[in-house]
Order: sequence, then C-alpha cells, then structure tokens
Amino acid sequence: MLALGCDHGGFELMQEVKLHLEDRGFEYKDFGCYSTTSVDYPKFAKKVAHAVAEGECEFGILICGTGIGISIAANKVKGIRAALCSDCFSAQATREHNDANILAMGARTIGPGLALKIVDTFLDTPFSNDERHIRRINMIED
Repeated sequence: MLALGCDHGGFELMQEVKLHLEDRGFEYKDFGCYSTTSVDYPKFAKKVAHAVAEGECEFGILICGTGIGISIAANKVKGIRAALCSDCFSAQATREHNDANILAMGARTIGPGLALKIVDTFLDTPFSNDERHIRRINMIED
C-alpha cells in the first residue's frame, strides 16, 4: 500500500501518478489535496509521513511545486527518509543507499513523463542491505 499526498501545485501531476500506479496494479491511499485550490503542504506531508512511519503504508509519494517544502515537512516525522528526486539515478540511489521510504517530486520542475519514470525507479529498486548503508541510516536515525 502506498500513501499519496500533494498540495495544489502538485495536484495535476498526482492525478497522472495515480493512473500510472493503477495501471501497474498498486494500491494506494490518497491523503489529499483534492483540487488546485491553495492549501498548506505540511498538512499533507505529515499525513503521508505518519501513514508510512506507523506502518499503515509501505512507501509514500509526495508532490508539491518544487518538492522541497513537502519533503522537509515529511522528514520531521521520526522514521521517515523522504528524498526529493528529479532524475532516475537519484531515485535508484536513494532506495539502494538510504532506504528512502517517501519519494518527493516537484510538479513545476519535472514533466509528467519523467515523473512516472522516477516513480517506477523508486518503487522497483530494493534497498541494498549493505552494512555501510545500514550503518549510515542508523546514524541518520540517532
């Protein structure tokens, strides 16, 4: 189960992400927002982050205008490693090295085609389980 959240700036891209996830057979919970009317992104970031941190959902996807604010807000929740990705290499590396559990993207900084490739890369890449990466994640969590 995936947790999805966005603000008004990410609403349209999130609609495309949802269709793509449905095509791939992923189940998700949509924590909002539900239109392009201006909203405060921390509210949605925290809902998604708590759903992931508490085990209700395995991963999360957050989208705002740049991805910056929404990722900062999500990372305030203990146990969350939200990574802002604007390319597939970063999405792959953050899963392999950081065991990131939330993908953040900026709807105003990447196009929908690339965004869907980033989503696929993030969801399809497993954590490496290398000792050095586990050690570093533990250092982040402390």
